[in-house]
Amino acid sequence: MKQILMIEVSPRAKDSASRSIADALAARLTDVYPSAKLVRRDLAADHLPHLDEITLRAISTKDPAEAERLKEAARQSDQLTDELLESDLLVIATPMWNFGIPSALKAWIDLVIRPGRTFQYSAGGVLGLAKSKKAILILASGGVFTEGPWRPWDFVEPYLRQILGFIGIVDVQTVRVEGMNIPDLAINAVAKANKAIGVLAL
Repeated sequence: MKQILMIEVSPRAKDSASRSIADALAARLTDVYPSAKLVRRDLAADHLPHLDEITLRAISTKDPAEAERLKEAARQSDQLTDELLESDLLVIATPMWNFGIPSALKAWIDLVIRPGRTFQYSAGGVLGLAKSKKAILILASGGVFTEGPWRPWDFVEPYLRQILGFIGIVDVQTVRVEGMNIPDLAINAVAKANKAIGVLAL
């Protein structure tokens, strides 16, 4: 493994459960792959823009002349996409907000899901161009969404698995930090997730 890309989303710094587990995973990955480059992109500190008209045109045009003219507008998307494509493992550590992903993570996704770079259309349908990569999702939530009455309200893991599969990343493992707003569960939530980190197939 040459490069690991870790996307961290929570703005809660040291109070973030997803960041705490991301730190534990980073330590394990460093032990397992000491020569791999670990790239940690903090979306709470590095505020990515949401797509506007010019950027959307710049990253989707098929006209070489227009692509050259809009090269500067595509620069950040190019950098983020290269970062993803150069990585063997993608880690996304995010909280659940209002049953979905934070807009900061959606902004990153919109900048790297690109026709001709991470996917392309073919006669047989969509072809993911980020194949042979693995992903680990670290998902923190106030409630419990893996079972029980709130399970249908989880729009985080299904969406992330779907969008990653769209670009060819189908080897996806998930670590949950659940029940952070439920005192009886919050006491052991981080410890339980740390234990799950220890048995991940890396």
